[in-house]
Amino acid sequence: MPDPVNILLIDDQPGKLLSYEVILQDLGENLIKTGSAREALEVLLKTDVAVVLIDVCMPDLNGFELAAMIRQHPRFQKTALIFISAVHVSESDYLRGYDAGAVDYVPVPVVPEVLRAKVRVFVELYRKTRELEQFNRELEKRVAERTAALEAVNSRLRQSEEARSLALVAGSMGSWEYDLATGAWRWDAGMRLIFGVNDAFQPSAQAIRQRMDPGDIDKFGGALGTITGNGTFQEEIRVIRDNGQVRWCLATTTAARDAAGELRRLSGVLVDITDRKEAEMMQTLLAREVDHRARNMLAVVQSIVRLARADTVEAYVKAVDGRIRALAHTHELLSRSRWQGADIARLIAEELAPYREADTGRIAMEGPPFILPPERAQAVGLVLHELATNAVKYGALSGADGTLDVRWSVTDGVLSLCWQEGGCRGIAAPVRRGFGTKIIAGSIQKASGGTAEFEWLPQGLRFTMTMNCAQDIPAVRPGDAEAADQTGPARKRVLVVEDEALVGMLTLNMVREMGYAALGPMTTIADANAAIGKDVFDVAVIDLNLNGLPAYPLADALHDRGVPFVFVTGYAPDSVDGRFSHIPIIQKPIPRDELASAIAQAVANKAVTDKAAARSG
Repeated sequence: MPDPVNILLIDDQPGKLLSYEVILQDLGENLIKTGSAREALEVLLKTDVAVVLIDVCMPDLNGFELAAMIRQHPRFQKTALIFISAVHVSESDYLRGYDAGAVDYVPVPVVPEVLRAKVRVFVELYRKTRELEQFNRELEKRVAERTAALEAVNSRLRQSEEARSLALVAGSMGSWEYDLATGAWRWDAGMRLIFGVNDAFQPSAQAIRQRMDPGDIDKFGGALGTITGNGTFQEEIRVIRDNGQVRWCLATTTAARDAAGELRRLSGVLVDITDRKEAEMMQTLLAREVDHRARNMLAVVQSIVRLARADTVEAYVKAVDGRIRALAHTHELLSRSRWQGADIARLIAEELAPYREADTGRIAMEGPPFILPPERAQAVGLVLHELATNAVKYGALSGADGTLDVRWSVTDGVLSLCWQEGGCRGIAAPVRRGFGTKIIAGSIQKASGGTAEFEWLPQGLRFTMTMNCAQDIPAVRPGDAEAADQTGPARKRVLVVEDEALVGMLTLNMVREMGYAALGPMTTIADANAAIGKDVFDVAVIDLNLNGLPAYPLADALHDRGVPFVFVTGYAPDSVDGRFSHIPIIQKPIPRDELASAIAQAVANKAVTDKAAARSG
């Protein structure tokens, strides 16, 4: 069992604090109760907190003011803040709360199941984030230890010839000498190893320059010119071997002069620090990927919470909780493989485990071993969850006589899966398309260019799907995407480009709620290019990373057509290409008010540009 995390409860009424404690005690976490904003701030300064529940109306500081103060502290800029309000909350209050840093609102009277479900989501996210931070710290420690070891070796190298010989044997260092009077170079075996040349290679100024990165030649030459007296200098340079391999090196150089002060000889040491540089780059990449994946997961959770529909609160909580658990199962499988992929057989087995344990003869599974790429595994996990949930409610798993047969095959990177239910009676096609069906269609057809077909047979559902799991995904034809809901010529048209199905659905809904005509979501660069070549748009909302590829070609195409656009991304804003530094960037999960403001500003700017062009024309 994981260690309990801290949940801070803030309310000036003891009775309400007691009720929150009763509701949340089943989570098994550490509940800290405070009766005022001042007391809460004292706790926060001393304690790490996963989730904060804040009463909006308090006598000393209201919830909005307290949230703003908490967000000002660097340690709590990403802490989940949930407002609880006993008064009517208007749209402006929602916007004010989200602007203050809230992640959600819970109205009074509080529904226990809803509050527990929401708090559980953010507690698990907090735990996952802490695990990733711990992994990052361990990586930083290893990099620091390796760097310290290299620096220690370098120091000993300057002090003793014996240390240089040991380093040479290790194959990571080399020494050289250049006699200005004779023009002769001397290289040891370590230098030849770093440059990737054999004993027949004759070092010369020209041959060395040809094997250095062009950007380092002038830097290295300029540094040589700064040597005075018997001083030394250090510079990082890149050596390019004949096979194209790049080696990062730390060059240490010293000058020897005669009695008259004339420069006679240059000598130095070259240390191969490629492993250290690669570790530093990997650390930076890892930090960005951790942030990107966490924000993308938050965006998916946000989409599930915002888009899910149910007739009762109990049904809503159950639906949301099930989908989030399906995401968590897939995330766990991907974590075990270090995000290399997830085994489809394992995904299916874990989703059907509760029903197979009761009666293994009812459920059959068959298919070859196949590892789904990470971006496909999440979609397949959600699809399997929706199919299993439907089978339990209405299909083969709802009665004792039902059977289920799941088979899959893979051809040229295309996954084909058949979900066949049997032993049912009176099965009929649903009268309306539910959210679960939309998840399946969005995840399979739009996100991967695949197919998803339902056959509602009397004996049970037959569902077949194909999914392209190769790196190159065929574009969906523009006609296959949702058409723009154009109800009048004055409505502005917005193109939505997003490869994550649920996030795309939520973005599309938000754009339409703002009063714009919308098209999408397009899921590939080719798909979006086809759309902008066919239709006219006033603005576009683009996910910066589409199926693992940067969306810059699409951004260039929109710029050439004079269409303004807005980037959304799970990466940090500083990772965006400098050419697009003037483009609005919204980080996931997408705040509705930020998206509305960015689109409105883009539409206004386009109107000014169009008017100026009309006058000049």
